[in-house]
Amino acid sequence: MFNKKIDSRIKLILIFFISFFVVILLKVVYIEMIDYKKLSSLAMDLWSRDLPIEADRGLILDRNGVVLADNITTTSLVLVPNQIDNKEEVTKVLADILNVTYEEMESHVFKKTSIERVHPEGRRLSFDIADKINSYNFRGVYLVKESKRYYPYGETLSHVLGYVGIDNQGLGGIELMYDEYLTGENGAIKYFSDAKGNKINLSEIYLEPASGMNITLTIDINIQMSVERELNNVESTLKPDNSLAIVVDPNTLEILAMSSRPTFNPNNYKLFSTEVLNRNLPIWMTYEPGSTFKNIATIP
Repeated sequence: MFNKKIDSRIKLILIFFISFFVVILLKVVYIEMIDYKKLSSLAMDLWSRDLPIEADRGLILDRNGVVLADNITTTSLVLVPNQIDNKEEVTKVLADILNVTYEEMESHVFKKTSIERVHPEGRRLSFDIADKINSYNFRGVYLVKESKRYYPYGETLSHVLGYVGIDNQGLGGIELMYDEYLTGENGAIKYFSDAKGNKINLSEIYLEPASGMNITLTIDINIQMSVERELNNVESTLKPDNSLAIVVDPNTLEILAMSSRPTFNPNNYKLFSTEVLNRNLPIWMTYEPGSTFKNIATIP
């Protein structure tokens, strides 16, 4: 009787362990053969790091397709601190090249983060500076493409076009009003690294940026330049506090030209005051109509 009880307990224990290992085996099979895509995706997300590639803003064109707001390619400095071997040397070299203090650059190089964008010192670098940085071939120091807004006609049509900030966001005029359409979708170079930031030997993935939409205005750049020239003549001869001009097609009421003084250069907007930047006088300014407005009375 006693032996029978022992045998039954052994059988129960044996059945329990067999069932336990069968469940584990089934779970492994499920993970490896059915749910592997989800786990692979989670692993890739854990290992992957993105070096950003900024998208070009959409172009702004006149009625004849002449480019009024363009883009030029520049480079910016991005660091992966965990990949940098000699941080003191890298800090000193980059500080000298970018003409900043050791302490300022140290705050970027020694920062506890997976990716560090050097801002603002490392943004919109000239090709000469970028070549100097690239010549040292430091591990963990990357130069990535950035797009910079460029206005080929300078002050011409500046209030209408507006201007953009350092992050290519619209801050005035058409650039601000249609920012969501002009702004593209950024891309990236996706690479893989472990928890310590060391690169894993997996192929890099290039995610291509998508440029923003182009916008065509009713402006005719030839008429616009004529208006700019005449306003400059008025400024130099009469020296008024301000002046403005609008050219309209009488048949369609399309705006062919619009300008005012004082004006600014959107390529260097930081040199001008807020009052100049944010006052497009043909739109913003009010005045008393005076004798141009007459009451119309009906005579019985």
